[in-house]
Amino acid sequence: QVQLVESGGGLVQAGGSLRLSCAASGSIFSFNAMGWYRQAPGKERELVATITSGGGTDYADSVKGRFTISRDNAKNTVYLQMNSLKPEDTAVYYCNARRGVITIYHYWGQGTQVTVSS
Repeated sequence: QVQLVESGGGLVQAGGSLRLSCAASGSIFSFNAMGWYRQAPGKERELVATITSGGGTDYADSVKGRFTISRDNAKNTVYLQMNSLKPEDTAVYYCNARRGVITIYHYWGQGTQVTVSS
């Protein structure tokens, strides 16, 4: 059973930084890609950033230039470095991993709250 455990959320002032971590229960090489999503109150869950098994990355336009996704294969962990945080970044952030070719399987963490005060 795949388990994803997020950590690193918290309360920060606008302009500050946080680093989120997502530790997987097994090798992250088994996943086609991993990523971070977020969901603000009253809004749909949205993609923030992804990183493939080959290291390719993609970002939502709203976070480009401020957020960086990375992975440490030895630690089976994916990170999201968030700089220049804005109040609109406030949300619950979820780690995601996907596996499969024809049928895609998604795995989710429990979420970590990020609150940015103005």
